[in-house]
Amino acid sequence: MITDISNSDRYPAVAGQFYPADAVKLELELSRLFDEATPKKHEQVRAVIAPHAGYVFSGRIAASSFSQIDTSVTYRRIFILGSSHHFRFEGASVYCGGDFIMPYGTEKVDTELGLELTKKHPTLFSDYRDAHFKDHSIEIQLPFLYYQLKGNYKIVPIILGTAYPDICREIAMALKPYLTHDNLFVISTDFSHYPQYNDALQADEATKNAILTGKPNVLRTSLADLAQKNIPNLLTGLCGWTSVLTLMYMTENEKQYSYEEVEYCNSGDIRHYGERNQVVGYWSIILKENKSAEKKEFSLTDAEKKQLLHEARQSIKHLFDKTVLSKNEIVSETLQTNCGAFVTLHEHKKLRGCIGMVVAHKPLIDTVREMAVSAARHDYRFQPVTEEELDDIEIEISVLSPLKHIQDIREIIPGVHGIFIQKGRQSGLFLPQVTTETGWNLEEFLGHCARDKAGIGWDGWKEADIYTFTATVFQEEK
Repeated sequence: MITDISNSDRYPAVAGQFYPADAVKLELELSRLFDEATPKKHEQVRAVIAPHAGYVFSGRIAASSFSQIDTSVTYRRIFILGSSHHFRFEGASVYCGGDFIMPYGTEKVDTELGLELTKKHPTLFSDYRDAHFKDHSIEIQLPFLYYQLKGNYKIVPIILGTAYPDICREIAMALKPYLTHDNLFVISTDFSHYPQYNDALQADEATKNAILTGKPNVLRTSLADLAQKNIPNLLTGLCGWTSVLTLMYMTENEKQYSYEEVEYCNSGDIRHYGERNQVVGYWSIILKENKSAEKKEFSLTDAEKKQLLHEARQSIKHLFDKTVLSKNEIVSETLQTNCGAFVTLHEHKKLRGCIGMVVAHKPLIDTVREMAVSAARHDYRFQPVTEEELDDIEIEISVLSPLKHIQDIREIIPGVHGIFIQKGRQSGLFLPQVTTETGWNLEEFLGHCARDKAGIGWDGWKEADIYTFTATVFQEEK
């Protein structure tokens, strides 16, 4: 969806309305806002959540977000995510038309990366420029960035048009490889819109607390609960919820990250301007990486493996005998960790079913229960397992490590690494043991996965994202 394939710089839409259009006055305003902002109190900041209202209302809170970033870092790219105020469209629009022209100069856009995203993920990213020309979500953040970093970076402007959480998750997976120390993510959003002052305080506190959990489903539930409370004049609890949700999907289950609050106010707090009968809320929140924290290697004890195998078999038995209890009340912390897993069924040493989840959004023990049932009933390659077969069925479980995005296929160690290949919405996966069982070399491993699993052709992996993972594999003892 491209309106004009020629170069077309993007000019200010709200200069003179949301912030000063004169470069000198703008710098003076930014200087004042940063003087009043919360000083830096966080290290290793990887993303900031900042408001996008007029500077007179939300400028100090935005400055508090940008005060937390490390100005000594030379960032390669700044990814700025905003949710569209004017359009609804599939996926997201990444601006590839040119640069952003601002009152103080030019913000360079990484159009090369933008075009790469639209090529690799055509169902998720488009160059739909109309989404950018009038929207203020990204523009409002740029002066704060420039003031702090002096323009030594390129921006990747992304406007989300989707209202579907599953699409936000897919966008997150496409962007996750760029969540690195040399990139910064800026999430543009205000909080509650138009409730009275005290209602806004409560609503914004609840939404902030949901974000601080780092769990996307908690945020979704919190926003749904707010909507059901019928708070007078509440239009939304979080206007850029899709952008915030996308960031949270990027960090879900990554224990090195934490969300931290910085500062809050709403428009009713602004002297001479704010009215308290209808307000808009503003939170400054940052995402930090806790590099100093000890990271424990994920592992399973023999007892935990035995329990997972037991739960898998009980879940299959429960299909035929509803009196069978399929859940064990005592579950360790490890088994409550959100983790991907595959359940494989063999009968007389032959494959009888195999289904799994690469990235799970529920505890490992629940994932294993569900995948066991799916392997027995829903693997399209086989007829459903019958009750008469149960005694001959052997269960194998593969618990997956987090996915690692790679740039060089030489990082893949056959027999050690499984692979997950993704191009747009098409994807395919092979577990580590596949190369051992088939005797394939690395190119055959990639080719079969691309063609037979992802459906993108034998050489399709060359233009796809490739992820590796390891697996803890164990089976029943007969």
